[in-house]
Amino acid sequence: MASTHPAPSGSKRKPAKGVTGAGEALLAGNVQCAQRIQDQTSGFPPQSHQLAITPHVLERDSFASTALQEVLDRSLRATTARFTGSVSPAALAGAFLDWSVHLSTLPGKQMRLGEKAFRKWLRLAGYAGRCMFRPDDVEPCIEPLSEDRRFRHPAWQKWPFNLMHQSFLLNQQWWHNATTSVRGVTQQHENVVSFTMRQILDIYSPSNFIMTNPEVLRRTWEEGGMNLMRGWQYFADDWERAASGKKPAGVDAFELGKDLAATPGKVVYRNRLIELIQYEPTTDEVRPEPILIVPAWIMKYYILDLSPENSLVRYLTAQGFTVFIISWKNPEPDDRDLGMDDYRTLGVMDAIDVVCKVTECQKVHALGYCLGGTLLSIAAAAMARDGDERLATLSLFAAQTDFTEAGELMLFVNESQVSFLEDLMWEQGFLDTSQMAGAFQLLRSNDLIWSRGVRNYLMGERREMSDLMAWNADTTRMPYRMHSEYLRQLFLDNDLAEGRYQVGGKPVTISDIRAPILAVGTEKDHVAPWRSVYKLHLLTDTQVTFVLTTGGHNAGIVSEPGHPHRRYRISSKDHDAYYVDPETWLDCTETKQGSWWPELANWLKGRSSAPISPPPMGAPQEGLSDAPGSYVFMR
Repeated sequence: MASTHPAPSGSKRKPAKGVTGAGEALLAGNVQCAQRIQDQTSGFPPQSHQLAITPHVLERDSFASTALQEVLDRSLRATTARFTGSVSPAALAGAFLDWSVHLSTLPGKQMRLGEKAFRKWLRLAGYAGRCMFRPDDVEPCIEPLSEDRRFRHPAWQKWPFNLMHQSFLLNQQWWHNATTSVRGVTQQHENVVSFTMRQILDIYSPSNFIMTNPEVLRRTWEEGGMNLMRGWQYFADDWERAASGKKPAGVDAFELGKDLAATPGKVVYRNRLIELIQYEPTTDEVRPEPILIVPAWIMKYYILDLSPENSLVRYLTAQGFTVFIISWKNPEPDDRDLGMDDYRTLGVMDAIDVVCKVTECQKVHALGYCLGGTLLSIAAAAMARDGDERLATLSLFAAQTDFTEAGELMLFVNESQVSFLEDLMWEQGFLDTSQMAGAFQLLRSNDLIWSRGVRNYLMGERREMSDLMAWNADTTRMPYRMHSEYLRQLFLDNDLAEGRYQVGGKPVTISDIRAPILAVGTEKDHVAPWRSVYKLHLLTDTQVTFVLTTGGHNAGIVSEPGHPHRRYRISSKDHDAYYVDPETWLDCTETKQGSWWPELANWLKGRSSAPISPPPMGAPQEGLSDAPGSYVFMR
């Protein structure tokens, strides 16, 4: 049975710190309850009581009993989380209860839904009638959303598949009407119910079944069923790999240090949390200000050092910069009590100290990606508050500092869900990426679950493994305390944007940062939506250059020059300029073709000193190795 541990800081529901702590907390609650009962039964104000109630008057509950109850509750919830994909059943039930109760009290809304159902049935019937006389030239009664690619094949416009997919889309639209705009339902509950119903309906999409998918039927006819045989083999192989903890098929073709994370360099520093890698210069001269890259620890660092042709690290060294990057340790159960401030001090601050020592520089260009960018902004705010002026610039890639509109991930962030995750992490000491993967996949279930299943297991097509896919399969973990603090203080309470986030016992604020900032958002980011990233403009009092690029959270950042179909927008705002809302910015900012990486390089060069001879490679600590180091191999 798991042992009890201190709750993460900021937790509203504090678990027992020990047997004695639990007993004292429960005893204090009993005393207060008795005091209230005494107040209510007497005819005097509480202050005029002649009889004082003291703890020894009450029966003391067993300390062992209360600790056992705490462990029992949390262990049961942790076990439940393993069967629910880390989604809280209580949170889900609360959302549906809120929706159903309010809907049951709105007869007008019910009448509108009945009317909509009848009208949609008439539209479908009319469409079916027109198809009988003009089967090849009939306007559909409903079009799928632009991002829905399930029914694009011409075969879906033939009978009877046209009726199948049209009726599915109409049903999907009706349920959207039923789960939204219900008066009295909280916005988050409405989002949860609408999202959940969409996931349930997607299960029954006609594209997911052999007999209702014309593309699968045609492939099966042409190949004599061999596509289904291959699909079964792929399914069995994937199931066996997942059950045994093996890597996905095709990942072995990419070797770390050879095919991925292959930019030459050395590990120049290691502590219990990071390895710091310095990369060899590739130009005769470099800028005096080195670059320190802070990636997220929810991912392996080499997302920014993939294959040689799409490595941001290699690109920046070729542009005449000395580049360092943090490689985070994959936390183990013993690291359960590492918190956000440990990641700041052992990660960002230790790395800055070493970079300055190795290069003998006065200023550093700091780049942060995703969660690493959020941590970097916290560190930069604390440095500004304390008079530490070592940051020349700050670049934040797909990183949020205000979490009020943090996208569909907010579906999984409320008190019920966060405490549910805390109990799971309390038992095992960390949150495994596989336990987070379900939430991320559900956000794009059509692409990551159903369309992939149809392609692999029904069409019999195995998509060739890419470097980005191989990196995505290299998962990490999140330590208990850090992840709890991250969810509560940033996502749930938005402390950083509202000036309550504390470093060293004192609050920090983004508005203290004076170093110029370059922020990058991506158009299709479902993890850090670009409008949420754009909120940085409301928090800063310095020059901000904002870049919006095509692609998603990962592919939009890994956008090397020469990548096809890439475009971006860029503009700068001085510290005293008036605020421009994101929609106006989008309409007024010119679209440019190509990669945004050259814009980054030019922006950094414009804020750097004249080139000098490259500094020597830092002397590695005894026992350290060449890049990519050892932490990146931890599984």
